[in-house]
Amino acid sequence: MNKKLRDNCFIRDMERSFDLSVPEMNRIMKDFGREMKKGLAGKNGSLKMLPAYVGRATGNEKGKFIALDLGGTNFRVLELELKGGGNFGAPKVMKFTIDKKHTAGRGEDLFDFIARCIKAFINEEHLNKEAGMKLGFTFSFPMDQKALAKGLLIRWTKGFSASGVKGKDVVGLLRKSLVKEGLGSLLVSALANDTVGTLVACSYREPICDVGIIIGTGTNACYLEKISEIKKLKGFSGLKGNMIINTEWGNFNRLKLTKYDAALDRASRNRGEQILEKMVSGMYLGEIVRLIIEDMAYLRNIDKGIIAPFRERGSFKTEYMSEIEGDTSPGLSIVKRVLKRAGADVSSAEDRNLLKKICAMVSRRGARLSASALAAVICKMDRALSRKHTVAMDGSLYEKHPAFAKNMKRALREIFGSKASRINIKLTKDGSGTGAAIIAAIAGS
Repeated sequence: MNKKLRDNCFIRDMERSFDLSVPEMNRIMKDFGREMKKGLAGKNGSLKMLPAYVGRATGNEKGKFIALDLGGTNFRVLELELKGGGNFGAPKVMKFTIDKKHTAGRGEDLFDFIARCIKAFINEEHLNKEAGMKLGFTFSFPMDQKALAKGLLIRWTKGFSASGVKGKDVVGLLRKSLVKEGLGSLLVSALANDTVGTLVACSYREPICDVGIIIGTGTNACYLEKISEIKKLKGFSGLKGNMIINTEWGNFNRLKLTKYDAALDRASRNRGEQILEKMVSGMYLGEIVRLIIEDMAYLRNIDKGIIAPFRERGSFKTEYMSEIEGDTSPGLSIVKRVLKRAGADVSSAEDRNLLKKICAMVSRRGARLSASALAAVICKMDRALSRKHTVAMDGSLYEKHPAFAKNMKRALREIFGSKASRINIKLTKDGSGTGAAIIAAIAGS
């Protein structure tokens, strides 16, 4: 069999493996919906469905607040003034990089470092630390939230492994560290996941916003649920009407895996967990492509020189996919530059075209999986899609990939037909930090 014919056969096999038809998306929606109901009832399932103990913003919240945003190795401290009427001033922001000695060391040291960052921000901005300013804390890791300002870490993700935190109240740990730094007068009044913060931030200006999604390094979603539907909160009376639920949808596992997905999962630190995230998010998509081109080189479908720089796990970055898929130049010269920059000095036009097709198949599947999960969330709130919904969206993959957003919206049209126009996905950049400040305001209202 000549190379061209062999390449065509390989691509057809890949297309079948990574295709997500409308019937398959509908199946995923049904399974996702069942998992949501199990989670809301407190039964074992792949979706935790964690109560956030907060609803949407009214847009009338006012005051100055400090917000913390811990979602990865970059930590942000903000001061935000809410002016009411859906308006707020330009935030003051400082960013800090968290070293591995803190992400992988003792939890106490991590929270001490966070407290020192807050102190540095207060000193830089000349804030009055004795004023008892309220503080909102965005903590973007799975947690079992017990109240608006109390949450127990379920497990670390995103490369964190600090000891002594799992099962502990992260607000309590932060308060202890604040006291050490002489910041005991700061009131940590609200705790939120980044998706919850994103939804709340958008709802401050968009009253009908009822879904928040992150599609970046990781992925997650939250939505507004009727309290009467949250069966595991039987007898709860702290809120009336609706509450935001953090689905932790990255852990959804009722999905068909290709051999590449299975290989990625076997090699991961959290084997058997975060299956949807491993098929959708920026942390993993590049690795799926790497495993495919490694297979292609072994089968002689692609020159072995192309795989040479990508022998190690994680060496094919998801950012490469964005550059490769966005290349419309003759001969795919941008793809050639990406490969050369990585160490593959020689590549044929045929191999570059093959690589672009592989990247497109992997990212397209991720977008259609995301659309299927979003469709299930929308249907949980509004089965007939009878009203308009605004989805607050944040995350570098959704924002920067040349086709992800388009493929996701196209899949929603395939699922819902003309009714898909009732779903407005609104990019809400850096909403997690802003949302934390607004939630702190809600806590004091």
